[in-house]
Amino acid sequence: MENFAEKLTSHDAYLDGVPHDIFKELRTHDPVAWTKESDGRGFWSITTYDDVLYASRHTELFSSRLGIRMEDMDEEETEARRTLMEMDSPEHTRLRRLVARPFTPRQVADYEGSIRDLAHEVLANLNGADEFDFVKEIARELPMKMLGRLLGLPDEDLDWLVSRGDALIGNTDPEFTDYVVDQTDTSEYRLLPFRSPVALELFEYAQSALDSRRITPTHDVITALLQPNNDGDTLDDVALKNFFTLMVAAGNDTTRYTMVAGAQVFIDRPNLFTSIPSMDEAQVKALVDEVLRWSSTTMHFRRTVVEDTVLGGQQLKKGDKVVLWYVSANFDESHFDDPYSFRADRSPNDHTAFGLHSAHLCLGAHLARLELRVMFEEMAKAWSSIELAGDTERLRSNFISGTKKLPVKVTWR
Repeated sequence: MENFAEKLTSHDAYLDGVPHDIFKELRTHDPVAWTKESDGRGFWSITTYDDVLYASRHTELFSSRLGIRMEDMDEEETEARRTLMEMDSPEHTRLRRLVARPFTPRQVADYEGSIRDLAHEVLANLNGADEFDFVKEIARELPMKMLGRLLGLPDEDLDWLVSRGDALIGNTDPEFTDYVVDQTDTSEYRLLPFRSPVALELFEYAQSALDSRRITPTHDVITALLQPNNDGDTLDDVALKNFFTLMVAAGNDTTRYTMVAGAQVFIDRPNLFTSIPSMDEAQVKALVDEVLRWSSTTMHFRRTVVEDTVLGGQQLKKGDKVVLWYVSANFDESHFDDPYSFRADRSPNDHTAFGLHSAHLCLGAHLARLELRVMFEEMAKAWSSIELAGDTERLRSNFISGTKKLPVKVTWR
């Protein structure tokens, strides 16, 4: 089974879609599979829902501290590239409390009016066009504009910022970056996030924004993050710049690709799309969660074994890397009934799209759900149909599952 699992490390293996057949084979016959790497020391692939849940929750055994990507990093790289995601408690808990304030359910609920206004704006900017690239004109636009609102950034900077985020998250795709990690020598940038010099551009931009807010505070997330919490704690500029970069990269791209996956679902199921206007809010929320499960945009995160332990019948040694395949857990037949069928009313639907109910549950989960719900509702109000109008193109990545081009034809109401 080793050679079988090894295919999962290839970025090209995902160009035609997620290789669900490989994951199913592993779940059935080798749920904790040793996986060789051509440029690393190898790792354990964790593919069942229960095992992914166990490793996610037992942070005392499976640490984020030494990295969340497959790649091996030395101590210097690990320290230089650490963000909230590469921390364990209590450090993780302290930092999360400092940055979580703008992303609580109550705070996010207040954003709905702004998001709906932006959705109207995005649709209006189509000027009635009935054929366009859904990724470029819709899915990229809404999260980008909302990011600008949250951070208090000028509209003219947003396209550039998102292109920088694409270069980081898409650092394995030649369309997005000149520094493709498995095709060029990126050792010069090994101390930067995603081994990319683009991070320096974002750090510089973030520093300028921080300096500006210190002089002239405004009502945005950057200003809020500069304020001490109830205990008087504050973030230093390094942590703030890392968090800013994380928001620009991960916060925008993952919602975009999930929104595209939703459009693909509606193209394949036209009756579902036309039924959205008659759904109540709870039904649309259930639909969104099924899109999140179905798309599994963030396919994996890595952990490192803290002490010898047993998982799935395998003996894991201290220092071993383990990769939690969320994209496999979300289609585990032992947990989800008929997982390869899209069920808009699936309940319960405790998918792994946001990292499960653990310390590292995605900070932007509530915001992403809201953006997806509002955009789907507004699309269904504006269009009576959506269909494919050309060839799609997927992101070259074993980390992010996404379609980067989706030509569509719509019928306006």
